[in-house]
Amino acid sequence: MALTTLFRSYRGEMIPKTDTVNYENAPAYALTPKQALAQYAATGCFGRTFYASENDQLQRVLQLCDAVGAEFVAKAAVYARRHSYMKDMPALLCAWLSLRSPRLHEVVFTEAIDNMKMLRNYVQILRSGAVGRKSLGSAPKRLVQTWFATHDEETIFRSSTGANPSVADILKMVHPKPGSKTRDAFYGYMIGKTIDSSALPGLISDFERFKAGEKMDVPDVPFTLLTSLPLSQSDWGAIAMRASWQTVRMNLNTFVRHGAFDVPGVTERVSELLRDGSEIRRARAFPYQLMAAYVNCAANVPAEVRNSLQDAMEIALENVPMINGKVYVCPDVSGSMRSPVTGHRKGATTSVQCVDVAALVAAAILHQNPDAEVLPFENEVVSVDLNPRDTVMTNAARLAAVGGGGTNCSAPVGLLNQRQAQGDLIVFISDNQSWMDHSNQLGTALMREWAEFRHRNPSARLVCLDIQPGATTQALERQDILNIGGFSDHVFDVIAAFSAGTLEPDHWVDAIEGIAV
Repeated sequence: MALTTLFRSYRGEMIPKTDTVNYENAPAYALTPKQALAQYAATGCFGRTFYASENDQLQRVLQLCDAVGAEFVAKAAVYARRHSYMKDMPALLCAWLSLRSPRLHEVVFTEAIDNMKMLRNYVQILRSGAVGRKSLGSAPKRLVQTWFATHDEETIFRSSTGANPSVADILKMVHPKPGSKTRDAFYGYMIGKTIDSSALPGLISDFERFKAGEKMDVPDVPFTLLTSLPLSQSDWGAIAMRASWQTVRMNLNTFVRHGAFDVPGVTERVSELLRDGSEIRRARAFPYQLMAAYVNCAANVPAEVRNSLQDAMEIALENVPMINGKVYVCPDVSGSMRSPVTGHRKGATTSVQCVDVAALVAAAILHQNPDAEVLPFENEVVSVDLNPRDTVMTNAARLAAVGGGGTNCSAPVGLLNQRQAQGDLIVFISDNQSWMDHSNQLGTALMREWAEFRHRNPSARLVCLDIQPGATTQALERQDILNIGGFSDHVFDVIAAFSAGTLEPDHWVDAIEGIAV
């Protein structure tokens, strides 16, 4: 008689064999090269994560580029910048194209290198030798020259902070033609040459006069250009009154330290700006950035300002859809989820962890779908008391505060099977590095439990949202299973569309394939 433990039968569809292992050396399914690059395009930040170093990720992306070909790389670069608002990834893919396809390289440069930060990233990557060259070369040099020629002096000056390379370094590399007396003086000023100061644009003249100590209003320049100067409290108040949405979000504690909120009108203006829906959309704000601002607020940031961040979160998540049917949301709260969501980055490591983003997604879905059930998991499902009427910030904080053990992705579905639960959609938010449910049985434990759940709920669908890009998944993509990567609010639309049956698997690849280049 055959051993029942070895030849156990599973109801439902045939469970596919695994074809690789994950970072924990546990069984997993390999993503195709296009699927893997699509996830990097949606979430790749090249910081050191819990499982992979910066160099590991870089080498993996370069291997994927070679595997998928130049056209898909170009589309992924445009998608990464236009829809995912990534910085390092589109710059890297653009630099990679400079040696593979001159036409696509030029298309991607025009689309993706859309500000000074992106230009600096692009030049830095080329000079590093990472893509096979250590100098710009004629085509990149020409494109950079054109970039300077098509941006006015004030725009370049406002974005001129930063080094390695600095704006001056880039100008010395490419030697753009001035084209006018003003531009000639401006280029000379930026690289430290002696110039005719009367030919400088007015904004720069005002800045230099302010630096020289002339009594005048604070010039309308980014405050990072002013921080080394002896600014008064009223000067800081003027900076806060004029700052952009992102600048305000990132510098609330700085404004507190310098007394800006004690200047009449500043608290009111900052609060109104932060909760302004049009400004939130214009800033391309990720919901997790609002969470970071809220969590990091000093105690003496005015309560009105802190409350405006909660209002801003509700606005940023206003397009989270209501999903028909019974929904289960499974945020991973295991130890590996305690790493920074954008990785460890020298001098720029975010305080927001992967678990914070998983909790935020779960809380947002619960907020719009009060009948949803949240099942946070680590070794097993963790019990957390959540109220759908509480703010997203409050519920996200409760979720992020629990857990810390190993990763067992099958635990939530296993619990639902024990209950004989009915349901229409299960959403996982995880790094997909399950290992505690590792066994020698067929497929992954998640696929085995999913087969049981779907036999009972034949129209149910499973979404696996990967917070950090990788090469494997615990659930093989097919008609009822969708693997996506990313943490912008766009993923909510994708989840809702897949749940409603209006979206096929491989959405991320299809979205990239649809980009015209």
